[in-house]
Amino acid sequence: MISVNNLSVAFGVKPLFSDVSFVVNDKERVCLVGKNGAGKSTLLKILSGQQRPTTGTVSIPTGQTIGYLPQVMKLVDGRTVREEAALAFEDIKRQQEEIDRIGMALAERTDYESEDYGQLTLRLATLTEHVNMMGGGHYEAELERTLTGLGFEREELDRQTSELSGGWRMRVELAKLLLRHPDILLLDEPTNHLDIWSIEWLEDYLKSSPCALVLVSHDRTFINHTTDRTLEINCGKLIDYHAKYNEYVKLRAERREQQLRAYENQQKEIADIKDFIERFRYKPTKAVQVQSRIKQLERIVPIEVDEVDTSRLHLKFAPCLRSGDYPLICKDMAAGWGDHTIVRNVNLTIKRGEKVALVGRNGEGKSTLVKCIMQLAGQMQPGLHWDGTLKIGHNVQIGYFAQNEAQMLDEDITVYDTIDQVATGDVRLRIKDLLGAFMFGGEASDKLVKVLSGGERTRLAMQRLLLKPINLLILDEPTNHLDMRTKDVLKEAVKAFDGTAIIVSHDRDFLDGLVEKVYEVGGGKIKEHLCGIYEFLQEKKIESLGELDRASQLPKEPVAAKVSSEGKLSYEQQKEQRRKMQKLERQVADSERQIGDLEAALHLLEDQMATPEGAADSTLAAKHQNISQQLDKEMENWTQLSEELEQIKQQ
Repeated sequence: MISVNNLSVAFGVKPLFSDVSFVVNDKERVCLVGKNGAGKSTLLKILSGQQRPTTGTVSIPTGQTIGYLPQVMKLVDGRTVREEAALAFEDIKRQQEEIDRIGMALAERTDYESEDYGQLTLRLATLTEHVNMMGGGHYEAELERTLTGLGFEREELDRQTSELSGGWRMRVELAKLLLRHPDILLLDEPTNHLDIWSIEWLEDYLKSSPCALVLVSHDRTFINHTTDRTLEINCGKLIDYHAKYNEYVKLRAERREQQLRAYENQQKEIADIKDFIERFRYKPTKAVQVQSRIKQLERIVPIEVDEVDTSRLHLKFAPCLRSGDYPLICKDMAAGWGDHTIVRNVNLTIKRGEKVALVGRNGEGKSTLVKCIMQLAGQMQPGLHWDGTLKIGHNVQIGYFAQNEAQMLDEDITVYDTIDQVATGDVRLRIKDLLGAFMFGGEASDKLVKVLSGGERTRLAMQRLLLKPINLLILDEPTNHLDMRTKDVLKEAVKAFDGTAIIVSHDRDFLDGLVEKVYEVGGGKIKEHLCGIYEFLQEKKIESLGELDRASQLPKEPVAAKVSSEGKLSYEQQKEQRRKMQKLERQVADSERQIGDLEAALHLLEDQMATPEGAADSTLAAKHQNISQQLDKEMENWTQLSEELEQIKQQ
């Protein structure tokens, strides 16, 4: 499908990457990973034909179509959402017109045996088959299904695209891309502008799509659900792992451990040979053996160990005075823009030290609520109105990271000057050290902001935020464009932050284990959920099914440990029973994944032990015994959990 041979890209003296070769086969799902600035987006541009490599070739079979979604697009206004998305079917319309013309021509001809007539018939059959495969003239339903899946309401389809924010316009472009059904799909950070529900819809779409996929994303959950092969760009080289991302992380560590062990053994062998040569070089009786050792040394092929990028982001929030017990209180609050009220009857109280998530579909009011807080803190928001009670607690110092914070940086100054503009006091004497801690050490501090990748800009904007002491942190989509390692560092820093945090994010993996409370914004209201993000998503799915049951007036027989005197469960009993089942189901699934990982590790060890080198390595047997014991324990755990789950289901 795509064949890449000896690809190299160099923007300066040092190449971005070199000697890259790989093949993406038909229907294959590939994830491209690497740190910010490694060259992932550049490689996608080359595959799409929008950029030429310094050396090397990209081969794509004739007739194969490519769909490419870049991180940033130039958008054109003047159409409605429906009209813009319908441009995806321009090809079908032209082919349908050609079918009509050929049909009319054939109806007027009588030379049925001629070669020209046969070619027209063949062309008609080919076009008809293609149009039917693409949905024929019945594409309006698919158009609406795709747009609503990406978060649009049906009444919004006739709005002008000029009225939409950049994120929503990007959704229209993504819809156009999917509706064209390309043979090869190249997606660069497609989830950056999607909410959790739209991301799940896109996951399901990509799973069922027959196209080949090359994906760049820093959403760990998303890529685990949609890809089964991982290409890593690291230190200018590309390494191919035929595994999902989670498996790739383990395989990468195992690969390097094996390389290091083999390298050390080889170095010992080389040292022994050299020692023999030096000891017996001048002894005539050993001349034959010495010459043999010299030839043996020449035949040794040096073992290479994968380079590891040891640069590490150091992120720590500046110390700040302790805030009051309740940094934020909302009572009977309503807010909106202009004449339009987006949220109403908002009641929430956030305690000091809490880490909470603010989730909901785009446009429901998450950012509106955040802007109200910032307006109260002194940042004017033209057109914003709110009433009711909104209080910021005693001694609260707010740090706000906006969704477009990275785009607000001055592109025409250097990284150093960006920090120098906001640094004060003794901090100005330590700017170089601070930049080094944020992986902008050495020459990187002299780069212009305009040449930085999206992730590097986000990292730089984050550093500006951390220069002032804060005890209430508000993050609005902070992980957009951040690579996996940087997201993990940010997550650990927020966990360790001793203040209060409000996080607006669609990244399920980032929120998992970080927040203990979820505020759901939707339908003009805010609902509190005392759980983590995955428990919230499970609960939402069950609630939706419950609503369908009530709507159809066909309630299912509830499952619970206790029933009321009338033989029916109370709402609280049903809710508690669902929670128990969900918890056990998650535990069983986690146990099954753990068993699979342990079995894979055992197979890998057994393969190594079957080699001459592995048979001589005594540590492998010890590892095998240790993993076998872990597997036995996990199997017992899985059996116990499965029995508990089955008992609850049968009650």
